[in-house]
Amino acid sequence: MASEPLGEQPPVREPTHKWGIGAFLLVEGVLLLSAAFIGALLQPSTSDQRISVVTIVVGSILPVLIATGVALLITRLRGNGPRIDLRWSYSRQDFKVGLKFGLIGLVATTLAAMVWTKIVGKDNATSAFSALVDSRSLPVAAAVVMFLYAWLIGPVCEEIIFRGLLWGALERLQWGRWAVFGLSTAVFAVSHLEPLRTSLLIVIGIPIGLARLFTGRLGASVVAHQVNNFLPALTVLLISLGVMAP
Repeated sequence: MASEPLGEQPPVREPTHKWGIGAFLLVEGVLLLSAAFIGALLQPSTSDQRISVVTIVVGSILPVLIATGVALLITRLRGNGPRIDLRWSYSRQDFKVGLKFGLIGLVATTLAAMVWTKIVGKDNATSAFSALVDSRSLPVAAAVVMFLYAWLIGPVCEEIIFRGLLWGALERLQWGRWAVFGLSTAVFAVSHLEPLRTSLLIVIGIPIGLARLFTGRLGASVVAHQVNNFLPALTVLLISLGVMAP
């Protein structure tokens, strides 16, 4: 009976998960339905009443947190948990690669945003998130919460959903890695439901997706996304505090 050569080990295969595209569609449905429900629940009773600070903060953050929680629960119930299924990690290498792609993305996004603003006009260049605070100031606590969400928490949630759950679902279909990168980037852009900004969101998503592609791990894309979001989040903070004009 022949024995294996010393020093050689059989390849270790990652355990597969049982969830696929249906899981991603479920999470997207939860996101949209929870946003609609919370928005209807917190909507002002009269048309001339201003949207409250609670509505702005809770309506912006809670639906995404709920959807992310459902995504993580799916990996627990139908897979091997987020660390294995979503390739979650946060190593020094992930940070370095994410920082590099994030800075590249920040430059590319800034340039693309300048061109895009000239094309569509300044009045149409505001994101849905920024539009919430453009016409009013927020209390310091609320402004800081929105800043931390846009800079740090939001990117983690979006990466879990798009470069984690969707990416893993497409890989399960045995798509090529570049096809997975391309489709996940496009879905990321379209899922923001801002048709006018879709082309700009694709530019934003490309370096973030490349960080995921080249490392094979979610931590790098999270860092890239956070780096890319820092200046926009800071702008929203300054506007909401009344320090900067909309």
